[in-house]
Amino acid sequence: MGLTYALGRGVLTPLARLIYRPRVEGKATVPRSGAVIFASNHLSFIDSIAIPVAAPRPVHFLAKSSYFEKPFSRWFFTSIGAIAVKRGAGQAALDALDQQRRLLDEGSAVALYPEGTRSLDGRLYKGRTGVAFLALQTGAPVVPVGLIGTDKVMPVGAKMPSLKHRITVKFGEPIDLSHHGPAESGRARRHATDEIMAAIHALSGQELANAYNEVPAHNTIERIRQALPHERK
Repeated sequence: MGLTYALGRGVLTPLARLIYRPRVEGKATVPRSGAVIFASNHLSFIDSIAIPVAAPRPVHFLAKSSYFEKPFSRWFFTSIGAIAVKRGAGQAALDALDQQRRLLDEGSAVALYPEGTRSLDGRLYKGRTGVAFLALQTGAPVVPVGLIGTDKVMPVGAKMPSLKHRITVKFGEPIDLSHHGPAESGRARRHATDEIMAAIHALSGQELANAYNEVPAHNTIERIRQALPHERK
């Protein structure tokens, strides 16, 4: 990613700031070096552009491998810090987790969405425990992020962003989750996740959904799986 990312960030970041004029709060709280996890609410496709543009340091996030199939889209997503992964469960999910862990071990910053998928109604949903697991396992602090207005700039289904609205990006104080216990403890992961989501809520001010944001089931097996009690990771 090195050269492409450096050149792309040098071009796209000031351009995006000029066009969208994002309001950025709390930038001084972000650690300038070392491993860090940005944990954010998720309202729009452009969230993964807003965070790298507003952050005071390079940020990497995972994106669907299909985004990298065409030359221009591959350049664009590489330029904003995206890393291609195959979405899914099982081995694909483990591979994505390994990629994030390697980035953190190298002292990089990664951005993740604890809700798992975009909120279609603007409410803040309960967090899955994967972000907490990664933080507890690596010892990386978590910087909560509250995004406001990205769903107005580019609503779900829109093909092009609107220039009529401005977005706000709020960075919170870094959170050390180690006091919750080891990553192997389900109780520790759940409590750490709840602390992360409370910090995101304080920044975003969204209405709480008090439920998980489930992707609509497309087949009978998936509908049965969603009906069963299970821990979201």
